Amino acid sequence: MNKFVVEILLVEDNDNDIELTLHALRSEKLGNHIHVVRDGEEALAFLRSPEFQPNGAVAPPKVILLDLKLPKVSGLEVLRAVKGDPVLKLIPVVVLTSSKEEQDMVESYRLGVNSYLQKPVDFDSFRAMVKELGLYWLVINQPPPVVVAAQEVA
Repeated sequence: MNKFVVEILLVEDNDNDIELTLHALRSEKLGNHIHVVRDGEEALAFLRSPEFQPNGAVAPPKVILLDLKLPKVSGLEVLRAVKGDPVLKLIPVVVLTSSKEEQDMVESYRLGVNSYLQKPVDFDSFRAMVKELGLYWLVINQPPPVVVAAQEVA
């Protein structure tokens, strides 16, 4: 059975940042299957869906792009839940935030984030960063097979 692949889960509540991120990824032909959720609660519901379980119809995302300042459930809480889940913890999580608070960065790494990036204000810089981010996590990086996570749960 071929699983449907969500390459990128974008967790972002700012419409402008969503639009810029999608534009940057799609203009570089990165991320054919991008799923957008607008708050932490929606992100957790999506990731905890039975479809993502080892025998489910949907493969986990190749990468999660996570904003920290989210409504309902914060990005740090989403990160804590993802990295604490035996099936989800192997998914790379990249914090993509406007937060300049050192405490957010330290806590993100303490919780197991794979990368922490501050969003540039300049459009061209933002686009270049998202392009590099997409190239690395979708093309260059070699994630563990989904089977590894399934074996840990069994």
